[in-house]
Amino acid sequence: MDNDFQRSISSRAARRNQHPHIKDTEEGFLHGGKLSQDNNTLKIIWKKGFIRLILTAGIIWMLLILTVLLFHIWSCQSSLAFFAALCNKDSKVFGMLNNMGLVTPPHRCPIPIADDPNNIAIPKKRTPEKFVQKLSYIMEDNIPTNGSRSSPLFGGHQNWQQREESFKVKPIMKVHCGFMRGGGEDIASEDIDYVKKCRFVVATGIFDAYDTPHQPSNISQRSKSLFCFLMVVDEVSLDFIKSNVTVTKNIDGGGQWVGIWRLILLKHQPYDEPRRNGKVPKILTHRLFPQAQYSIWIDGKMELIVDPLLLLERYLWRGKYTFAIAQHKHHRNVYEEADSNKRRKRYARPLIDLQMKIYRYEGMEPWSQNKNTLSDVPEGAIIIREHTALSNLFSCLWFNEVNLFTPRDQLSFGYAVYRLGGLFKFFMFPNCEYNSIFILHPHNREHSSKVEWAKSLDEFKKHPELKESRGGLGLWTPYPGNLDLVVLPPIARISKAG
Repeated sequence: MDNDFQRSISSRAARRNQHPHIKDTEEGFLHGGKLSQDNNTLKIIWKKGFIRLILTAGIIWMLLILTVLLFHIWSCQSSLAFFAALCNKDSKVFGMLNNMGLVTPPHRCPIPIADDPNNIAIPKKRTPEKFVQKLSYIMEDNIPTNGSRSSPLFGGHQNWQQREESFKVKPIMKVHCGFMRGGGEDIASEDIDYVKKCRFVVATGIFDAYDTPHQPSNISQRSKSLFCFLMVVDEVSLDFIKSNVTVTKNIDGGGQWVGIWRLILLKHQPYDEPRRNGKVPKILTHRLFPQAQYSIWIDGKMELIVDPLLLLERYLWRGKYTFAIAQHKHHRNVYEEADSNKRRKRYARPLIDLQMKIYRYEGMEPWSQNKNTLSDVPEGAIIIREHTALSNLFSCLWFNEVNLFTPRDQLSFGYAVYRLGGLFKFFMFPNCEYNSIFILHPHNREHSSKVEWAKSLDEFKKHPELKESRGGLGLWTPYPGNLDLVVLPPIARISKAG
């Protein structure tokens, strides 16, 4: 038995001697297995750590977004002017938050309108003309002959003397009022024929595809048969509307329609700036639709929710007014409104200052309780008018200021009222009523133009392409007074930026 045991040991030793690498291989296998296991463990730890890092970064990112949204909501409703100025109510973010119900709606109050449009008595006679018996318009542009070959401008080359004379009210007047021959804004003949029959007009406008059409609601059958609902568009907006909204054609009367709106195409836009182009149908409604006796203008971002006949009765006929517009939500002082426009980059800051310096030089005082007007700053998105000679004259003078200076029409409204010396009486109704007339929809996108970012006049010298070529030329024409000594009134900024 011992011999057998010794033979077994001898055979194993012999095998080891014959194959010495077997032991090393076994030991190496064991050692390599430990390394492989360690590597797998490290990979698992690394993957888990990476996933945790991604999750942590995602949570931090979501918290940052939530913080920004909450700050946006708070700033838009803050009573502090500085934070309110940070709110951009035209942004998609604000529109999204508003649609989600996360933004406090604007203050609305009941409009004291009549109960039934069918019971409204329409005046049989026009409002008597007291101060202007006949108003006509300059149609031929006086093109400068100083060696330059300038083409006719839509607003005309109005000089400072002509501007000054236009504010002197006389029984017979002839003034600049846009629509110079060769200056742009052509309308198709079928649209001209259609608007000739329109005595009552609800008008709106979309330019540069900035808005989407919105159908009015709560319109009575009487108003549908009485009013023409006219939507003025440029070619870019018409193509956008056709691509996104159903457009129908009337075989009998021609023309194109979006629901109740008749589309009125304006070809050959007169200005470089879409916002300035939009002022043409807004302010010069009486020129675009000369047969209209009454008109209601609403901006393209608005959905009208009150019967237009009730609006005429409430804001014109009841108080015997010929012009009605809402009071601005925050500002009464035009210089405060100008400061707000600069902070929000609504136009080039130095050009806004230049316009305000001209107004200050010409005697425009900051608004105070001593003035005869409720405010010098309107909410111009809704304008209700009877097209009398004096009302039309005011619209022309207002437009001429928009044509000469910045396209921010709320800056020139109070100045035109001031220059007419109290002859022009209008109804400025409360802002809470204004909010009850419509539903506000967000723009398709935020508007921006290159001129808005210029911070000094020197930038225009270095980059002349920033200038508009057909509008705001009064800002670049030598003014006959010394503006160097003009000091703008101080701004307290006690209200929201609006």
